[in-house]
Amino acid sequence: MKLRRANERGYADHGWLRSYHTFSFANYMDPNHMGFRALRVINEDRVTAGHGFGAHPHRDMEIISYVLEGEMAHQDNMGNGEVMRPGDVQRMSAGTGVLHSEFNHSKENGLHFLQIWIEPATRGIAPGYEQKHFPPAERQGQWRLVASQDGRDDSVSVNQDVNLYAGLFGPGDHAVTPPTRHAWLHVVNGEMEVNGETLGAGDAAAFSPDEAINLTGKATGEVLLFDLA
Repeated sequence: MKLRRANERGYADHGWLRSYHTFSFANYMDPNHMGFRALRVINEDRVTAGHGFGAHPHRDMEIISYVLEGEMAHQDNMGNGEVMRPGDVQRMSAGTGVLHSEFNHSKENGLHFLQIWIEPATRGIAPGYEQKHFPPAERQGQWRLVASQDGRDDSVSVNQDVNLYAGLFGPGDHAVTPPTRHAWLHVVNGEMEVNGETLGAGDAAAFSPDEAINLTGKATGEVLLFDLA
């Protein structure tokens, strides 16, 4: 298990946007942290009320948005326009090219979300979009598959051989970890004991194929687990 502590991440403060970068992104460049397997970006973003990212392009990237607090308004040139809330998972396949915007939908409250980029298995595909809601009851004390290559178990589908699980764990909660190959575990909030180490909000750990992952909740929180080829 290799730890990636929250305070080691890159950081950018643009006033209306405060962003932590688990991997190299924009002006933050660390050759030792360029990504993990096909996982290229985990940005933890906080956007002030009424602000956001204006229309901008992407191509050949699988982009997953995961709202933690607040509401995020999404629009794109594929005709999609939705508001995301906690428990929603959005997948956008940029493919040959897509234009989209993301704004804090509230004029009063802040927005806190994760933006995740995964390199695609196949480049040059037609752009696509999908959004689904996963109630807390489906994630409480257990791992819930929220994204996968084949969209099984009603997860969103991703153009890459990856399984993304989300779990909500309270003190003493322990769930059997699904089989993983190369695994990346990201603590969204709360506090977890993982293989004897205490991980807090923003902390992460990388695991080799078939390495045991033993997680027990210490303080109520949320965790994401990536299983990558």
